[in-house]
Amino acid sequence: MSAGAVWDRLRAVIAPLAFGAIFLGAWQWVVTFYDLKPYVVPSPQAIAEQFAGNLDTIASAAGATAKNSLFGLALGVLAALVWAGASSAIRLIREASAPIVMAASVVPIVALAPVLYSMFGQSVQTARIMIAALAAFVPVYINTLRGLQTVAPIHRDLMRVYAASPWQTTKTVTLPGALPFFFTGLGIASSVSVISALVAEYFGGPVDGLGRSITSAVSSSRYALAWAYVIGAVIIGVVFFVATSLVERVTLRRRQAR
Repeated sequence: MSAGAVWDRLRAVIAPLAFGAIFLGAWQWVVTFYDLKPYVVPSPQAIAEQFAGNLDTIASAAGATAKNSLFGLALGVLAALVWAGASSAIRLIREASAPIVMAASVVPIVALAPVLYSMFGQSVQTARIMIAALAAFVPVYINTLRGLQTVAPIHRDLMRVYAASPWQTTKTVTLPGALPFFFTGLGIASSVSVISALVAEYFGGPVDGLGRSITSAVSSSRYALAWAYVIGAVIIGVVFFVATSLVERVTLRRRQAR
């Protein structure tokens, strides 16, 4: 590896770390200099102390939220793939489902969460999983459907010249061409599912998860602890996004290697 390539890799790590250090230093200085109260914004030092002192509690709450987000993401992606495949193959399904997808993309979690809790009960995680699944469904469905419909005409003509069957055309041309679109939707869905599951926890359900923990911390005026739980949510979102990015990179690299 050349020196330039090594420097480029180091710069990709050093630059965000330096920016983060500068940002946190400025944040700490503003809180100290202006003597801001914790209910306005706690200092990074206070948040870090709460995070380190309640690591087990934060990890337990983050685990509950991550589990709901993962189940919801898997359910939403599976439904989106099936529906996108059917919509791509049958025009009637695509046109009939368009208003439903549009409605699903704008439905507010604030209104939906209480309804689902009344349907499935307050003692189970079903409502939270359903909300995360709904949030993950929309971006994956829209992007996958777009990918299935954007096959280059020259590729279809080429497969027709070779007298390929519909399945051979789908396997050789359509599905590989739709992969980048699918992963674009999956990257969006991975973050949105975490946010949706966390927000759903504010409105009921079992007493676990980061959303419940943030609410409890704020109600007891433990603002630095509430921000520590927010850091736990950020970590979950980053883990989900990085995991999907790695899956995308490995999958597309294997495809290019063939």
